[in-house]
Amino acid sequence: MKKNWQFIAVVLVLSLAILACGSSTPAAPSDPNILFQDDFSSSNSGWDEVTVDGQGMTDYENGYYRILDEADEIYWANPGLSFTDMSLEVDATKAGGPDDNLFGVICRYQDENNFYLFLISSDGYYGIGKVTNGDLSLFGTDMYQPTDTINQGNATNRIKADCVGSNLTLTVNGQLVGSASDTAYGSGDIGLIAGASSTGGAGADIHFDNLVVRKP
Repeated sequence: MKKNWQFIAVVLVLSLAILACGSSTPAAPSDPNILFQDDFSSSNSGWDEVTVDGQGMTDYENGYYRILDEADEIYWANPGLSFTDMSLEVDATKAGGPDDNLFGVICRYQDENNFYLFLISSDGYYGIGKVTNGDLSLFGTDMYQPTDTINQGNATNRIKADCVGSNLTLTVNGQLVGSASDTAYGSGDIGLIAGASSTGGAGADIHFDNLVVRKP
């Protein structure tokens, strides 16, 4: 299904329930090019741990990080870090819900209303976008674009987002699928994001694992 870029509101309804997480910094990676990494085997790495019955969850579970949408919304989580130029990679697996979904990663997160995001869907679409004052716009198009590089259905995709200077690029399963240029946000937090598309469809259940942030 072709997707309209507007998903009514980019909201985190779980935010009212978020408790401050007392995070401990993971051990420094042995590779000097790695700025941060997380296999989600420990809940001490700083990500939100929130579950709201009937709405969804953003929490650690069984060695991965789970975002579940039960309320036809978009949810995200952040570890409370800050990076300037970096390359972020993560495995994202659709565990349940409709293929007409949205999930991916965030870079240069300022607050819940201002950040860059890199999205794909389980029915084979992608987009690079910018949230400004709570409104999402996609770069270069008003619709998500199809690509054969996405593993569709209940599958795992390796998502890579590069945020280097003004350049924003999205790579899926080792193949470049899109790029954009913007100077609004120069640094900020990273994030994981998932939920319903603009056409609705609560039930998106995405599992994230093997996250790595590297120097570009």
